[in-house]
Amino acid sequence: MAQIIKDHNGNRVTHGRETVNGVRLHYYTAGSGEPIVLLHGVPKTSYYWRNVVPNLSSEYTVIVPDLRGFGDSGRTLAGYDMPNMAEDIAQLMTALGYDTFHLVGEDWGAAVAYALAAQYPNRVKKLVYQEMLLPGFGLEEWSHLTPENVKTNAWIWHINFYNVRDFPELLISGREKAYYSHFIKHECYDPTAVSDEAIDEYVRCYSAPGGLRSMFEVYRATFQDAEFFLEAAKTKLKMPVLALGSKYFIAEENTREMNLVAENVEEVILPWGHQLAEECPEELSQVLLEFIKKEEPVLR
Repeated sequence: MAQIIKDHNGNRVTHGRETVNGVRLHYYTAGSGEPIVLLHGVPKTSYYWRNVVPNLSSEYTVIVPDLRGFGDSGRTLAGYDMPNMAEDIAQLMTALGYDTFHLVGEDWGAAVAYALAAQYPNRVKKLVYQEMLLPGFGLEEWSHLTPENVKTNAWIWHINFYNVRDFPELLISGREKAYYSHFIKHECYDPTAVSDEAIDEYVRCYSAPGGLRSMFEVYRATFQDAEFFLEAAKTKLKMPVLALGSKYFIAEENTREMNLVAENVEEVILPWGHQLAEECPEELSQVLLEFIKKEEPVLR
């Protein structure tokens, strides 16, 4: 059974649903103060942030949505390109009454976060870009079958697999737990950090009707996303950006890509694997707090 997600006082977070941009999103909130939005990646859900939330909620209002097609959000037939998924979150924050906010994304959630910051730069106060390769800037190259890629821990072979229509659904359906247990833990430096109950919660959502299809549609929009990101990068982000990588996965590549799309980039690399909120939630939380609290120099 999934653990109950709680805030810093041990109180349950508040769950809600909001229909925006043609999709019904599930989200939960905790705390008070300036808003911080946490966006999960793939193959995860908002549950991924459960151990980070109580470390932030004593000083901030934390908003944690399930992305379109994931967790307990609606599984639409289309709309899984990054600019549209970013629009989901922008409209959700408007519906919740927030004009500006800090934004943290990991994996595909980081791609959504960058797309949101590129489309609404005046709404995002600070951006944390955690462990992602952007389409058009490196994702495709890391998925190639080459001797160099195969030798690394971060060869992302599944980019090609998921882009094949129908066959991933055929091969994984009914085997979600075996597949995702291996997949998620393989990307960790400490595979024991991901508990069985976390795997079960992720599998619950991906086993639901449309769960696998929705996830694969994110990958099937890769070329469309690449066009968007290459155009968006022509106007670099001006807000502070933290390129947050893991030593044993994407690492410095995370920073290289952010320097191509943003002017004010800081780098932190933690000595863990890809699943930072599972492997080192306390350390990750401290990095997030230090970055968000940091006062920026006034430009004259």
